[in-house]
Amino acid sequence: MKDTICAIATSQGVGAISIIRISGDEAIEIANKIFKGKDLKKVKSHTIHYGHIIDNNSIIDEVLVSIMKSPKTFTTEDIVEINTHGGIAPTNKVLELLLENGCRLAEPGEFTKRAFLNGRIDLLEAEAVMDMIQSKTDTQRKMAINQISGKTSDLINELRDDMVQIISNINVNIDYPEYDDIDIITTEVLTPKINNLKEKIEQILKESENGKIIKEGIKTSIIGRPNVGKSSLLNALLEEDKAIVTNIAGTTRDIVEGQISINGILLNIIDTAGIRETEDIIEAIGVEKSLKIMEEADLILLMLNNNEELSKDIQDIIDKISNKKYLVLINKIDLENKLNKEELKVDKDRIIELSITKNKGLDELKEKIQELFKLNELEAKDPTYLSNSRSISILKKCLKRVKDIEESLKENMPIDMIELDIKNIWEELGTINGSTYEEELLDEMFKRFCLGK
Repeated sequence: MKDTICAIATSQGVGAISIIRISGDEAIEIANKIFKGKDLKKVKSHTIHYGHIIDNNSIIDEVLVSIMKSPKTFTTEDIVEINTHGGIAPTNKVLELLLENGCRLAEPGEFTKRAFLNGRIDLLEAEAVMDMIQSKTDTQRKMAINQISGKTSDLINELRDDMVQIISNINVNIDYPEYDDIDIITTEVLTPKINNLKEKIEQILKESENGKIIKEGIKTSIIGRPNVGKSSLLNALLEEDKAIVTNIAGTTRDIVEGQISINGILLNIIDTAGIRETEDIIEAIGVEKSLKIMEEADLILLMLNNNEELSKDIQDIIDKISNKKYLVLINKIDLENKLNKEELKVDKDRIIELSITKNKGLDELKEKIQELFKLNELEAKDPTYLSNSRSISILKKCLKRVKDIEESLKENMPIDMIELDIKNIWEELGTINGSTYEEELLDEMFKRFCLGK
């Protein structure tokens, strides 16, 4: 991290302004070599200066240069940002001159990685930077800003602080048994402390289900037999003709996807091939995909045709999805009723009647989805959750280990042995916010970032 890095921080293409960012010990010196204006080495920190980028006395562009001196910067290193006119040619030329004068091209996410390694932010805050960049709804933005501000990290820090208290008490008992004013940690004393720790982790994991929904959206699968109106529903929800709609059964042979936002939460809607037995090889592959997507979905919309009698395989599908969140949509209610709802073995509040061609029932469907996932509550809350699979997976492992400690206490395992288990969990929790980390993990994580961030 001793070298000075640079990268284009704005999107490539035609625009009003492009920004080239430089960070490192020689950032100001290198920028000064190609800048005609004030001597950048003598200006105050956090100031902006007008001038020109030059190459052998030839003007490349008219620019504004921001100078930010260590340690009060994003990376805690000296940072220079060159604001050029937008456009591929001037931006690339300035970048080329910086590379020729001693900079190295930054790796993806390297500015944020340096901010982490220099102690400016922790790992959760670093991940939230990318979440903020990728946010598509206001709820995603709020969650990312809470994570960037350190509110989410506080959840993990509180858990680790509780564990440090337990570990230190046990150590004092072992090393200084003569101290009378220190609590003696026995199985009876430790059991409620471990139980309290378990409850806190379980609560964070429960809340984190909401965080995952906010970040990734609700994976919604529209399933049903051919020609019940699945593609029409997708088009109606998206308010565009995304999927091909005909009255020929088996028109949809592959998945078609789209997104809508309900109360700040994304619905990732997938229209699938009609489920039926078929000898058509291509359609059969589509049906197989439909069944797989049905298993992976967070929400299943099972569509039926009001104008057809209930087929025998529908109840089999309902049985398969009974452990998931699902709604049964009866479409084409404007046509003659041939479907007997009494034959459906589902709660009646899961049934919604639709006429997509008449635009009936869509608002009720959206309201039911909000109710099913309690989206109104999510919108009202201050979203401070773990939201990425890595963190949630680590926390689940820690929960399992805490439960193992509970069992060990019941079996009267020696306290000094239990202390080792608590220390291991404490270290594992540290990998969530980067208090403890492996270099390989950092390299893999920051590869997902864009250049210049």
